[in-house]
Amino acid sequence: MGKLGAWSNNTAGQIGISSYEKNPLDIEYSQLSIRFDPEYGVLWTEMKPVGIPCCTRELLDELDHHQKTLEKCGGNIQIGNQLHPIRYAVASSLIPKVFNLGGDLGLFSSLIKSKNREALLKYSIKCLDVIFARTRHYNFSLITISLLQGDALGGGLEAALASDVIIAERGTKMGFPEMLFNLIPGHGAFSLVARKIGVNHAERLILSGKIYSAEEMHELGLVDVLVEDGEGVEAVRDYIAKRARCSNGYMALQKARQRFNPVTYQEMLDITNVWVEAALQLGEKDIKVMDRFARSQQKLFGKSELAQHSGEAMQKFVVTGRGTEMAMGL
Repeated sequence: MGKLGAWSNNTAGQIGISSYEKNPLDIEYSQLSIRFDPEYGVLWTEMKPVGIPCCTRELLDELDHHQKTLEKCGGNIQIGNQLHPIRYAVASSLIPKVFNLGGDLGLFSSLIKSKNREALLKYSIKCLDVIFARTRHYNFSLITISLLQGDALGGGLEAALASDVIIAERGTKMGFPEMLFNLIPGHGAFSLVARKIGVNHAERLILSGKIYSAEEMHELGLVDVLVEDGEGVEAVRDYIAKRARCSNGYMALQKARQRFNPVTYQEMLDITNVWVEAALQLGEKDIKVMDRFARSQQKLFGKSELAQHSGEAMQKFVVTGRGTEMAMGL
């Protein structure tokens, strides 16, 4: 298999990639695992970031490359001499108990302290590009699914919401904790949540800073399918198999929903710019909270095994100190 082109990191987190191959299965990634089930046309994209399982520049660049490759393949995977249509694209994680913890807080803190607006905006636009590409289905007909077998926080939840369907195991924790350091999620949260469960619910979720259980998110309507722990992969297969006979109708419904209330790039870009300006206005106390959160992540994921479920660790953070004060004020 071909390997991804040479990386060249700079302060803005941009990467030079030599070319975009036509077959997504022919590319090796260091932080993604790609596989394809030709029976039902299911493409699995599994994240396996190094270190803290958050939206690092490296992970974002690999996701961006992978998604552009999907666009170029025209919705078909070649296996041998045969072309197989991609009917479903599943996003999941190979990190135990974690889908994705969101933005790179260490990077955020550094760029905010140095007032590096250009680098912060470039990072934010890369997040936006990855999320928006999934909302528009890579320019071909398919149904996208996010499988949450672990926690999805902040930008990680935004990434999950970019899919048409969210399937979550009961032990999963979800939420937008950005208000703990006086900020909001800025890469699709409001646009995507508001379209799925309404503006009022979107505002409450974002302003509360609360970490919710999968059961609570299912009751709200943000999680579409709730399953027992360890049954997520089988639930995806069941979901797809049960819809195989009427797959054309489901595809048409997804297109109709997108046409009825489309998410535009300009809308998301405008909100991203609001986020960048708000981030640059954070005070010393806010940044200290962010740094504390980042240190907690580093401590937790610097170990060979997770000592504590990440969502539980975040919940503990929420109900102590400043988190409690903010939650009560809301």
